[in-house]
Amino acid sequence: MKAIGYKKSLPIEDANSLIDFETAKPEPGGRDIRVAVKAISANPVDYKVRKRAAPPEGETKILGYDAAGVVDAVGPDVTLFKAGDEVFYAGSILRQGTNSEYHLVDERIVGNKPKNLSFAQAAALPLTSITAWELLFDRLGAVPGKSVDPRTLLITGGAGGVGSILIQLARRLTGLTVLATATRPESQKWCLGLGAHAVIDHGKPMKEQIESLKLPPVALVASLTFTDQHYKSIAEFMAPQGKFGLIDDPPEFAMSTFKGKAISVHWESMFTRSSFQTPDMIAQHHLLGDVADLIDKGVLRTTLDQTFGTINAANLKRAHALLESGKSRGKIVLEGW
Repeated sequence: MKAIGYKKSLPIEDANSLIDFETAKPEPGGRDIRVAVKAISANPVDYKVRKRAAPPEGETKILGYDAAGVVDAVGPDVTLFKAGDEVFYAGSILRQGTNSEYHLVDERIVGNKPKNLSFAQAAALPLTSITAWELLFDRLGAVPGKSVDPRTLLITGGAGGVGSILIQLARRLTGLTVLATATRPESQKWCLGLGAHAVIDHGKPMKEQIESLKLPPVALVASLTFTDQHYKSIAEFMAPQGKFGLIDDPPEFAMSTFKGKAISVHWESMFTRSSFQTPDMIAQHHLLGDVADLIDKGVLRTTLDQTFGTINAANLKRAHALLESGKSRGKIVLEGW
């Protein structure tokens, strides 16, 4: 089968940073299903792993976590899917990735693809949907239901992949006031189009902008990018006893900043359940089912922004480069071989 991978951690400009190669089609065992991959999307975790995790000498590591495709074969213990089912999912960070024609994934982290979406549209959703859902409901404890919630949720980096689905989930499924941050006019417009009540520029002091909007107190924060640059100023205007959630890897982060206001700090990693085979691992199967249902009912929409052509090393390099620039919006998808 065709695949894209890397042998050494190299800058994306290097000719060998990502390479096309061929490898054996994997055989499913246990609860694994084998998926014929139709579309994939790129995420910041792809380039972060590429930069930091060189494979063992002589091996080629396949990246990619988002995929949409068709079940091709199933392991002996599989009960949730059968050959021919259309699925979407974000794989495990401990296994070979989705940038391959066929891919093995545990059925417990896979969902049935939304019926109303193409494979490309569906591939944009899994990793960011799981991250946003777990962050909003499991970590920050937002309450599903449209009853009025007298609090504001601040989402920094609202135009990115996770922010693009988090804005929708918070606006459509909760009573929170949703405040996003974005610096560029087109990104601010994107956030408003997804349902944010208001957008501010995180390139300027946030406190004054928030005060001028006269919103309910900022009690929940989803810090999605550049946490090290913003968390101290955010702590100044957050409501006491609030909740601060983050998903990035800040080089500097002092949790004591939040002690005086008794603000709790919550880390979110959507790979935790699959990496540690947690007893509730199947929650991601159910979560993706809920997302697909909301998509098909028109409550949520895909966050696909750009399609970069077929799945190959050259196009994937373009996707990595754009993600590394920090100027991407929504999701980048590659489709077909």
